[in-house]
Amino acid sequence: MGQPTRLVIFGRQGAGKGTQCQRLVERYGVVHISTGDMLRAERAADTELGRKAGEIMDAGGLVGDDIMIPIARHRISEPDVVASGFVLDGFPRTVDQAEGLFDALGEDPLHAVIDLDVPLDEVTTRMKARGRTDDTDEAIAQRLDLYEQETRPVLDWFDERGLLVTVDGLGTEVEVTERLVSAVDSILDEHPAQPGL
Repeated sequence: MGQPTRLVIFGRQGAGKGTQCQRLVERYGVVHISTGDMLRAERAADTELGRKAGEIMDAGGLVGDDIMIPIARHRISEPDVVASGFVLDGFPRTVDQAEGLFDALGEDPLHAVIDLDVPLDEVTTRMKARGRTDDTDEAIAQRLDLYEQETRPVLDWFDERGLLVTVDGLGTEVEVTERLVSAVDSILDEHPAQPGL
């Protein structure tokens, strides 16, 4: 029995990340951990970090690394995650968070970091098709631009460590899942774990 599977997934808004996370959970028995879920759980538990995060979110701010990293450390140390592994979604968002994740994992490192790649024009079309009132052309372009600015350095950081796997996110949900599973399976076959990265 190898170590539980530990994955991180990235993808632009509209790339279908939520659907694919669910399929990875079903396939590998891992726990899906999203940033939003972690923050809601800390708030619900009324922890000091949860209260601080809540104040920032209620004021419309972004929760900083100083709060996000310890919240993530706490979540990945919980028994369900230790036993089953995880797919992290929305964390890490900065290089500091990526380093904090590595520190927290210690001897139990990540298996792979997946970039679910869907071209800008396609995700823009998908987001427009949702018909949400806040999905104006300008708002969509702004969100995608922000993702590029924030996320590209994090993807580069993982790429330098040999962990980044880019998966083509175009096609049907089933086709994309097959590509994802094929990529993850080949990594798990080659590297049951990669200590000391």
